[in-house]
Amino acid sequence: MVSSERLEDASRAAWLYYVAENTQDQIAQKLGVSRQAAQRLVSLAVAEGLVKVRIDHPIAACLELARRLTDRFQLRHCEIVPADPAAPGALGGIARAAAAEMERWLSRTDPLVMAIGTGRSLQASVDQMLHIDCPQHRVVSLTGSILPDGSTSHHSVIYSLAGRISGATFPLPFPVVASSSHERETLHAQAMIKPTLALAERAEVTFIGIGDMASDSAMVLDGFLSGGEQVLLERSGAVGEIIGWAFDAEGRILDIGTNDRIASAPVPDRDLGLVIGIAAGARKRQAIGAALTGRLVNGLVTDEVMAAMLLAD
Repeated sequence: MVSSERLEDASRAAWLYYVAENTQDQIAQKLGVSRQAAQRLVSLAVAEGLVKVRIDHPIAACLELARRLTDRFQLRHCEIVPADPAAPGALGGIARAAAAEMERWLSRTDPLVMAIGTGRSLQASVDQMLHIDCPQHRVVSLTGSILPDGSTSHHSVIYSLAGRISGATFPLPFPVVASSSHERETLHAQAMIKPTLALAERAEVTFIGIGDMASDSAMVLDGFLSGGEQVLLERSGAVGEIIGWAFDAEGRILDIGTNDRIASAPVPDRDLGLVIGIAAGARKRQAIGAALTGRLVNGLVTDEVMAAMLLAD
């Protein structure tokens, strides 16, 4: 047990160091002890809880929100960015954060497989990336890039990413939603496609968007779902989608509606790799919460407004 006299000395040393901004040499001189003794006194003050640190900056609140979300949902990665009060739900902040995280992975020396989804959030993230010379890496798309009319989706991230890196990229050249389950099986059985799907299963890290299931959701606006199909899914409990796979409020992939025709690869195994969801905006609150609850993702990049909403649920 530390004596009260020593705690008093530790308090004096800590005050001189943290408040009066003295150096350890100055503290030693003022207290009449050696420099090493002054250092030990400051360390003792910290160990005994006499020092309370407060960082007065918006990012400190974001770090605390990230810690709480990580603890609540057992996340392997969580980054919370400050929100723009004038534009809540704007993608700028989370896009920059997601771009930086992708750059960190692609800057690694050892070869890796990265999987990528599609959508506006991911597209904005790739737009923020610098060019990276990484021929040792492979990046694979988890979903198709063809719209129902046969044209290429404007949010086909794999093609945008191909222009930012020197590593090999592997697209899936077919629609997000096949016309039938038989057509999906036929597509997946093609000799050119099977190795890409197998590669996706080996991804060490995945970046993926989280979409809502409203009548004006991206899946509907882009023509992948008809209005009738969206209504059926919503009435069946769908609250969101990941690479086209509709899921309910518990994060369970539904066995109904267009899910039997989704041509996307399965969501990579969260026990084997890191799957980072990138999303923000109040309309996606339920979808993001469900994806976390069902562990469809084990990583998250969002803003402080969404983080507070998720913790309030």
